Amino acid sequence: MALARGGAALDAIEAGIRLVEASDEVRTVGRGGWPNLLGEVELDASVMDGTTLRTGSVGSLTGYLHPVSIARQVLERLPHELLVGEGARRFAAEIDAEAGELLMPHARMAWERWFRTEVSAAEQALWPDVPMAELCQQAIDPEIGRDTTVFLAQDAEGHIGAGTSTSGWGWKYPGRLGDSPIIGAGSYADSRYGACACTGVGEMSIRAGTSRAVVLYMKMGMSVEDAVHEAVEDMRALKGGLIGRVTIHAIDRQGGHKVVAVNGLPENHYWLWRAGAAAPSSHPCEIIAISDVPAPKPTAHRRYEQMGL
Repeated sequence: MALARGGAALDAIEAGIRLVEASDEVRTVGRGGWPNLLGEVELDASVMDGTTLRTGSVGSLTGYLHPVSIARQVLERLPHELLVGEGARRFAAEIDAEAGELLMPHARMAWERWFRTEVSAAEQALWPDVPMAELCQQAIDPEIGRDTTVFLAQDAEGHIGAGTSTSGWGWKYPGRLGDSPIIGAGSYADSRYGACACTGVGEMSIRAGTSRAVVLYMKMGMSVEDAVHEAVEDMRALKGGLIGRVTIHAIDRQGGHKVVAVNGLPENHYWLWRAGAAAPSSHPCEIIAISDVPAPKPTAHRRYEQMGL
């Protein structure tokens, strides 16, 4: 692994996330992710250098295979921190990022089945110039708290970094950004204290500013465990809107860590790698309920994928 060879935290984070983005088996990150209501795969990603506090993020990016690397180049090359949509595509082309088809056959067929089943004949005739707010509500994909990939790392020099990548919800309203590209919500890193990143219902992390809050609580003197628990209490105060499942991952500068699955499920787990270990190890998350969340139902993509079996 890059860290075992003395590599930099951000290099290791980018390399690890690229593997997930390229995987044929992961259907919520990178190539093969589920499309939005228009049948387009939109990708979000971010990186943060905890020593300089520089960040790079891209959102609603289409047509490119590795959004995390494009986010890294936003950090390296631009005076900006976040690019979205056509601006992100333009920058990706300018730096010769790897372009490619994101909508894989399994996702295309599932979307087409949904379109034939859920969209009325009148709306199909006018598509895409139809109201989509209700379609978004009907097809909402209740993430179960582990769909985004997040990496937190500390290298041998003590530098801490964070990175995220996701295709977001399947059947989301076009242009929807979750917390992944929003620094301070989906991720935050400060080498003086630690780092945090979230997966799951990004709307909750955005509203609570979760990742920045965890790092700030550590700055105030809390342990990483107490900081995460305090951020859970912040989420408990959320009223209305979308309330679901979020997993909060955090590390501190002393090598400690804590992962909590808010409204989580028994299968929620995370991976931990320590220097000297031959491989990362899987661990269960601490589960904390803050509200009544129904048991997961088959999501839109799962229902319409199964129709073809």
